[in-house]
Amino acid sequence: MLEVSNQALGTVADYFKVLSEVSRLQVLCSLKSGAKNVTEIIEVTGLGQANVSKHLKVLTQAGMVARQPQGISVYYEIIDPVIFAICDLVCDRLSIRLQEQTQQLEQLQILRQPSPGNE
Repeated sequence: MLEVSNQALGTVADYFKVLSEVSRLQVLCSLKSGAKNVTEIIEVTGLGQANVSKHLKVLTQAGMVARQPQGISVYYEIIDPVIFAICDLVCDRLSIRLQEQTQQLEQLQILRQPSPGNE
C-alpha cells in the first residue's frame, strides 16, 4: 500500500485553501473569459481594489494566475485551467447531493399529508 507523506498532504491542503475563499473564487470566475486588469476584475466582481489585489497576490503565489504587464496596466490570466475542472467536479457533486436531498424532502412532505379519512 502506498503511503502519502504529511508534507505531500499539506501541499494538497494548501492548494484547496487557496480555492476555499469566496472572493478568490469570484476573481477566478472573472478571469475565466480571459485576461483582465484589476479595474476590470473589480467591475465584474464588485469587490474593492485592496481586496482584489490581495486575492490576486495569493492566486499568483499559488501558481494559478499569472501577471502580464501591458503598458501602464497589469493583466491577470489563469495559467492553471484545471481549477475549472475541479470546480465543475465539485459543482456536479453538489448538484447530485441537492437533488437527493430534494427527493428526501418530497418524501417527508408526503408523510406529513393527512391520509384520507383522518382530516
